[in-house]
Amino acid sequence: MDRNEQKKKRWDDVKLQIAELDQIAISVRSHKLLNQLSKENPKLEEIMRNAKNEIETLVGIKNWVMEEIRDKPHVLKFYRNEYAPDERPKVFESLQWCDYAAIRILDYIDNAGREFPDLNLRGEIAISNPIKLIWLAVNHGTGGAKPFFFEDMLQLFRQFSGKSQASLPSQEEVKGWMKRYPSGLDPRIIKLREENRARILKIIINKIDQGQIKDSIYKFKTGMSQEHKFLQTLEWWKESRFHLHFAVRSPDLLNEMLGFSLDPDTMKVLCRAEKAGLPFFVNPYYLALLHVRVPYFAIGADLAIRHYVIYSQQLVDEFGHIVAWEKEDEVQPGKPNVAGWLLPSQHNIHRRYPKVAVLIPDTIGRACGGLCASCQRMYSFQNGILNFNLNKLKPDETWEQRLSYLMEYFEKDSQLRDILITGGDALMSTDKSLDRILNVVYEMALKKKQANKDRKDGEKYAEMVRVRLGTRLPIYLPQRVTPELVKILADFREKASGIGIKQFIIQTHFESPMEVTPEAREAVELLSSAGWMVTNQHVLTAASSRRGHRSKLRQVLNEIGVLPYYTFVVKGYMENHFNYAPIARAVQEQIEEKVVGLVPEDIQEIITRFGQDPELMIENIAEIRKSARLPFLSTDRSVLNLPGVGKSLTFRVIGITRYGRRILEFDHDHTRSHSPIIGKMGKVVIIESKSISEYLRQMEELGEDPAEYEGLFGYSIGETEPRFPLYEYPEYDFKTTGKLTNLLI
Repeated sequence: MDRNEQKKKRWDDVKLQIAELDQIAISVRSHKLLNQLSKENPKLEEIMRNAKNEIETLVGIKNWVMEEIRDKPHVLKFYRNEYAPDERPKVFESLQWCDYAAIRILDYIDNAGREFPDLNLRGEIAISNPIKLIWLAVNHGTGGAKPFFFEDMLQLFRQFSGKSQASLPSQEEVKGWMKRYPSGLDPRIIKLREENRARILKIIINKIDQGQIKDSIYKFKTGMSQEHKFLQTLEWWKESRFHLHFAVRSPDLLNEMLGFSLDPDTMKVLCRAEKAGLPFFVNPYYLALLHVRVPYFAIGADLAIRHYVIYSQQLVDEFGHIVAWEKEDEVQPGKPNVAGWLLPSQHNIHRRYPKVAVLIPDTIGRACGGLCASCQRMYSFQNGILNFNLNKLKPDETWEQRLSYLMEYFEKDSQLRDILITGGDALMSTDKSLDRILNVVYEMALKKKQANKDRKDGEKYAEMVRVRLGTRLPIYLPQRVTPELVKILADFREKASGIGIKQFIIQTHFESPMEVTPEAREAVELLSSAGWMVTNQHVLTAASSRRGHRSKLRQVLNEIGVLPYYTFVVKGYMENHFNYAPIARAVQEQIEEKVVGLVPEDIQEIITRFGQDPELMIENIAEIRKSARLPFLSTDRSVLNLPGVGKSLTFRVIGITRYGRRILEFDHDHTRSHSPIIGKMGKVVIIESKSISEYLRQMEELGEDPAEYEGLFGYSIGETEPRFPLYEYPEYDFKTTGKLTNLLI
């Protein structure tokens, strides 16, 4: 069968599938929502009743919408994508609430009948034609659309008709939401964690006494009393090695460490996860952050942490079938990745952009201090590329040679100026391994600088100006940040500054204000004392997306000298269904909550100098907040790591499935340089794994009032925020080449 025949057969199969779905009767709940939709929108009802088929329906609805926006030429131009990328953000800000709805309806019509591979359903074809589904439901009671679909449609036409309006919360309301969440620095929380620590240590003591744990390092002297054993383990608790050694690797031990507080249903899921091969790795320190005894002042406060440790049924079901979200992860030797970059190693270099590349060392840094349930690299854990076998991850004799040619790749690339050392986790590497990596980075940067002396202005290669370490250990395992590590970082900064490297950044991943503990605060202070600026990348999970939670985290991070860098929407498909917060919530948080900490432009310039003196970060942030009267500094921007290339929050909702899951089309972030391949890739489409209705029901189950999220359905358009000036690359005093090396398109 040739390609044309295969294509025809596939389309015939799709048409058959559509015909079958169109005949499915809608439920009673869907009927009631449909009746409400018709009652509130007589014009919609009239068009639906008078149309003989879906084509007439689409034409009728489009004419109606176009009539409503005929006196709004800017809305029409925005809908038609006639504005240049640099003009779009300003026009976006001028759109009214009903304009969002008008554009979405028109996009639904323009994309009617379009098919999309739904990777939430392992590649099944999803067909978007919401207007047709309404027509089928009105005239035949069929179409198979679920209540979640009709709830979305009801809110859409309320927005379009003006029955619902955007209502922005006041600064006082946002502050009120923030007060719901204590931080890990609250004395009452500290006391609870001490109780948790004592419980965990007593379990470890018992297992050593009973001979279940035998170790040459962590053992008790003969005749020690229980009190002295406890005091001994309190000393061990201060060592990062202790926590890695006694990390929980099974559901049964996890439950025991949590005082047997996990319910039977949760335990069934965790046992299935173990059988499916999903790794467990939770160290005692981090486990002590989870509540067993829940006090009245902190109900639900630890959920963002708990949902990182406790796996969902969807993750278990999908493990083994997870596909790479970031297509650059799929690299074949000798061939360019999806962004067009030729790489020297299949597993050590990750690259999307011309100016930056990620280095994943073949050291223990390929592991983490724990496994986050919504980890962006779950695909790699699934395939064994990342794991928690710490002994096997120690570098072998070939690593030095490999590291050498990896650095040669940076040295001889015309555009690379920023290296992000991560993993896994950069600080999981031993001091010796990390020191070696930083030394070869220094040597590479020096060679790159020296090679430029022989190049003419305009032909010079980009020199290294930024070094970053990606780590969650200040949160997962703050004991890792020792004076010895600080000296390594400080020494590197001192000598690297002498050859033109200007930015030294530790990128952390605080997920909750409850993770900001006295130990984490001390770790951040030590890192800052080494001359490295600490920034945070937050993942907007369902639990962390609750009203005020993200804002409270920004505030608490500011208080310990950390500046927010990115807020990422959870990546992945159905495996992250439980933790997924819809894109609409990211936009709502951006517009309604983060804006409370918006930094005026004149102050932004002052903050750009903070990186020069990281050891003064706490004082400098406090002074700015006080002078500008800001509860926190919104220095981060919200984005999604696209499954194509790049990060963006520039999107439109162009479709919706029968299940109410939205189909979004993303454009690239035109404010930063990309591989030229994006000109051929076009826009990127994703289908969300969760409907807005499902999300709101989940929020209610987490103790939230859905009424506080009013307007969430209406956020169907987004524009990527500008990068905060602090995070821009410093300028060179010479002109670099425009030539791109290591690229094959």
